[in-house]
Amino acid sequence: MSLNQLTVFVENKQGAIVDITEALSNANVNLRALSIADTEDFGILRLIVNDNETATKALADHGYLIKSTEVIGVKIGDQPGKLSTALKTLDKHKINVEYLYAFMARTEKHAYVVLRVADNAAAEAALEAAGFHMITDADVCKL
Repeated sequence: MSLNQLTVFVENKQGAIVDITEALSNANVNLRALSIADTEDFGILRLIVNDNETATKALADHGYLIKSTEVIGVKIGDQPGKLSTALKTLDKHKINVEYLYAFMARTEKHAYVVLRVADNAAAEAALEAAGFHMITDADVCKL
């Protein structure tokens, strides 16, 4: 039930993100979530999109190095403490969160969070058992 995340390695220079978003826009790819971490020379752009195949081709055609990673997405109530509850659930099951970022969504009652963990199946099982709803690639395409 995991999500496919695209990781794009980007030179840390003015206009680099514009080039990527323009390439995706021209390919009619919608961004659903994104995160960027940078160093002095390069950045790591993580993307959840509505069409992974088209996005990968568009970015590869522009010379970008792209990696596909399986991550999980969890729907969390938009109330104080809900993210902490989800993270405590994973901690209780000894599941380490390598990174996370928020998800753009059209809802007033929920937030969506993308999580990278070592064992997606164990994390999904723990979160579902705690009452959380997992997000699928099909859900992403509906947003």
